[in-house]
Amino acid sequence: MPGWKKFARALLLAPAVASVFSSALALPSAAHAADTSLDALLKQGSVRVANTQTSPPWSFLDANNKPDGYDVAVAQEMFRRIGIPKVEFIADKFKNFIEGINTKKYDVVVNSLARTPDREKIVDFTVPYAVQDFRIWVGQKNQDIHDAATLKGRSVGVSAGTSNELWARRNLPDSEIRTYEGGGFLYNDLISGRLDSVIDSYVHGNSVRTVNKLPIKPVGEPLVYSLGAAIVPKGADALRKAMDKALEEMAADGTLQKLGHKYVGADYDMVGNMKKATKAW
Repeated sequence: MPGWKKFARALLLAPAVASVFSSALALPSAAHAADTSLDALLKQGSVRVANTQTSPPWSFLDANNKPDGYDVAVAQEMFRRIGIPKVEFIADKFKNFIEGINTKKYDVVVNSLARTPDREKIVDFTVPYAVQDFRIWVGQKNQDIHDAATLKGRSVGVSAGTSNELWARRNLPDSEIRTYEGGGFLYNDLISGRLDSVIDSYVHGNSVRTVNKLPIKPVGEPLVYSLGAAIVPKGADALRKAMDKALEEMAADGTLQKLGHKYVGADYDMVGNMKKATKAW
């Protein structure tokens, strides 16, 4: 069983604790050089990487309060191949990532971010290294919601600042979109009846359902595929190209597939699903 499952219950039942801890970790390292050029990072031998640390299996805190997960492992291996041995992980929220990059709070974000035209105007994206398909999740006994059309007039929960929120606001004008800072809050409100539905990845929703034995289910076909990439400051071309090269090698030599099996699921075809998502786009 992937290691993150041991901690998903704590995340779900105590989201406030996770939020406070993440906020504490989000403080920038004042002593760290602000130059995010590849040469500078290679010279200092360290890089600051942002992720949420509250989104298993992608990023979470392990039993020793150390960052772990698919995004974390990808970042560590990617920068090892580039020649940067020390990776400092900084916790932040989805909605803060773009600002955090541009204010040099951290050097890069490795949190499976979806590429969008608006984001591309202010940051640069690497090649994809992850993929998720997003579904509608409802209570087990719900018989009224079957697809996006049946969300009209319903409340829909999404994680703030994510591609889920963007998709929901663009495609569900007649629904009440509610944003949440963590996955635990989403599902707490769904099972308590305060939310009619949640839009979340199948991987995350299914893990929450399985680990916590929640009476929830996915309905309908995938709403959208989301290819996940890392982001760097706009114009940091040498750094982006080095990251691209490492990620492409990791996809080709089976590393991404291996990490997907370890963290996401033994039957999860990370590279194969990435190819499917690329064709869908």
